[in-house]
Amino acid sequence: MTGRLDGKVAIVTGAAQGIGEVYARGLAAHGATVAICDVRDPSATAASLKTAGHRVASAVVDVTDQAAVERFVQGVQAEFGKVDILVNNAALFGGLPKMPFTEIAARDWDRVMVVNTRGVLHFTSAVVGAMKARRYGRIVNIASTTLYSGTPMLMHYVASKGAVLAMTRCMARELGDFGISVNAIAPGLTMSEAVKQDYAERDAGKGTLAATVQRRCFKREQQPEDLLGPLLFLASDDSAFVTGQTYLVDGGAVLQ
Repeated sequence: MTGRLDGKVAIVTGAAQGIGEVYARGLAAHGATVAICDVRDPSATAASLKTAGHRVASAVVDVTDQAAVERFVQGVQAEFGKVDILVNNAALFGGLPKMPFTEIAARDWDRVMVVNTRGVLHFTSAVVGAMKARRYGRIVNIASTTLYSGTPMLMHYVASKGAVLAMTRCMARELGDFGISVNAIAPGLTMSEAVKQDYAERDAGKGTLAATVQRRCFKREQQPEDLLGPLLFLASDDSAFVTGQTYLVDGGAVLQ
């Protein structure tokens, strides 16, 4: 078992910063060519990866825009010849106001659902045609442990990640005959820069973060780097006979 990705081409969505950037850097460090996209300009991250000697492409892409997604995927395929790995990371979470589900406006519900679920659909649909032809692919969807704990006051987010888990299982059933694996990673509360800022503003004096840490078997804050091992396993040939599964990475807060 090596976890090496030499010769592989990976797309990571939502990779301009935060956890997505960590995913992209980890994949590149293990040999993959990476294509990153985000609604924010990812060119600075791409430039940093190039300076480190990695092959990389980047673009501003809204995952809810199917035509834009297809153009990006076609461009990656034209430049690098293929797509082996897709990491569906782009999602709305940091900054979402917590509120009872009865107070979530329809437009806010729809916005979260469109980004967090339709984005997965658009990107996966765009890459699977060529993957089927090559009879090879590794798709990793990013879910959340909130769907196991029923985290209150964020029902739109929790529901969207529950949908991602359901989509992962359906995709695995439909794509297995083509040699394409589809798995999910469900992170716990991970201290990306956006989450740190969010909790600094909303959690001051409330102890919510400390309580989250205390529920874990490993009593510390979760870092984006904690997610790299499972991602590299699922993206590599080490997981060749694994599909339709969800890996919970939360320090043991939720036990399955």
